[in-house]
Amino acid sequence: MIDKEQIEAVILAGGMGRRMGGIDKGLQTFKNAPLALHALLRLQQQLDYICINANRNLGAYEGFGLPVVCDRLTDYQGPLAGIHAAMSESSAPFILSVPCDVPFFPLNLAEKLYAPFEDDPQLELTIASSQGKSQPVFMMAKSHLLMSIEDFLKRGERKIDKWYANHRHALVEFDDPAAFHNVNTLQELAELEKQS
Repeated sequence: MIDKEQIEAVILAGGMGRRMGGIDKGLQTFKNAPLALHALLRLQQQLDYICINANRNLGAYEGFGLPVVCDRLTDYQGPLAGIHAAMSESSAPFILSVPCDVPFFPLNLAEKLYAPFEDDPQLELTIASSQGKSQPVFMMAKSHLLMSIEDFLKRGERKIDKWYANHRHALVEFDDPAAFHNVNTLQELAELEKQS
């Protein structure tokens, strides 16, 4: 059984939204609500402790009623910087990360990513995978990896898969690859709205 007391989730909404023309992706409307709110509503069915990583429009994200954590490292260094920010602020042993732009991620995400830790005490993180393709932003990591992330980013590195390759990890398979479909452009957002 998942121990909700051990886990804090972070919704990663701190990016620059380059492929959306620099707009704040997490605040773009999908089905009459911001994308990041869809992520929140799915997480609230799984965990009790949730925060949002954002670096602008902080008032809008604070309106969700959750703690908002900003990157501690400058220059928008990507998802790992958001995970680093959440770990820095949290006292939970585990951090679960999800991006703000995947409105249909699995409702059993936290449960499945947590399960391997019970079998392998040496495990440091788990990563979602579907049809053999890893989804590294959907990650559950032990919070003691904070300094590892910080050192990695300070070396100028950013790729999540390159970072986690240095740690004991497990890929956790999910059946539905469509559940991890993310939205990168406004056109993709409009198409997903039509399909849903």
